[in-house]
Amino acid sequence: MQLEDHLGDIIRKGRLMAGVSAAAAARAANLTETELATLEESGQWSGPPPQWDALAPLIGLDATKLKSIAAGWQPVANDLARWRELRQFTTSDGGMAVNCYLIWDMETRAAALFDTGWSAAEVLTTIAKNQLALCHLFITHTHQDHIAAVAEVRRAFPEVTLHNDAKNPLAPADATASASVSLGRLRITHRSTPGHAPDGVTYLIHNWPEDAPPVAIVGDAIFAGSMGRGNQSWALAREKVRAHILTLPGETLLCPGHGPVTTVAEERAHNPFF
Repeated sequence: MQLEDHLGDIIRKGRLMAGVSAAAAARAANLTETELATLEESGQWSGPPPQWDALAPLIGLDATKLKSIAAGWQPVANDLARWRELRQFTTSDGGMAVNCYLIWDMETRAAALFDTGWSAAEVLTTIAKNQLALCHLFITHTHQDHIAAVAEVRRAFPEVTLHNDAKNPLAPADATASASVSLGRLRITHRSTPGHAPDGVTYLIHNWPEDAPPVAIVGDAIFAGSMGRGNQSWALAREKVRAHILTLPGETLLCPGHGPVTTVAEERAHNPFF
C-alpha cells in the first residue's frame, strides 16, 4: 500500500502548518513557484534536488526525515497474521480510500470494529465466515469517510455498542466512562488525540496472543511518514501525537485511517513532522 501522503502532500501540509507562503517556500527550496506547485501536486521535481536543508526547517519539518521520504522511504511491511485476529479493510469512494479494522477474541468469538469505511460489506462477510459476534463499534472520529457505514453495521448487529463520544470513548452514550473494555482476553483502552478533528480518539489494544505487541488504531492523527491535516489545530494535533502515540513502546503497531500500517519506532525515525 502506498503512503497516504506523497512528498508534495507533506511539504504542502508543512507550509500550511507553519503559515509559510508558496513564494517563501520556493525561495528556500531554490525553486520557482511553478516548480514548487508541481512538486506539491505530484511529489516529483525535475533537475537538481530542492534545497531540503533550507526548506524543511522553514516549514517545521525535519530535514533528514524529509530527505528520507524524498528517497522513497516506506515502512517495513508488517504481517498482520502475527496478531492473528486483526484484519484491515480498505474501501474507496470518489477516489478516497479509507481503512477500518476488525479484531476478535479467538475463544469467545467476540469482535470489535474500529470505524466502518465507506462500506461494511467485506467486514460483514468476514464476521459471518468466522462466526463472530460483533459486540463493539469504536469510532476514531466522525468524519464521513470513517462513519459512512455505521447504519449498515447497526442494521446487521442492532445490539452492537457504539462508542463515539469523545468525552467517554469507552462508554456508550450517556454512560459512565470506563478505564477499559474487555473483549475476551483482549483489553481496549484509549487516548485522546484531537487536532485533526475535535473528537479524535486513539484506541489501544493489549493482551494479544503469543505476546504480539500492542496495537493502536489512530484514525487520522498520524499516517506513515505524515499526519492528518490540522483542521482543528496543527499545534494541538502534533502535541497529542507526540504525547499520546509516539510515547508508546516502539514495537506498537499503528493502524491509521489511510495508507499502510506502521510502527511507533518507524515514525520516530522517519516521520518529518516529529
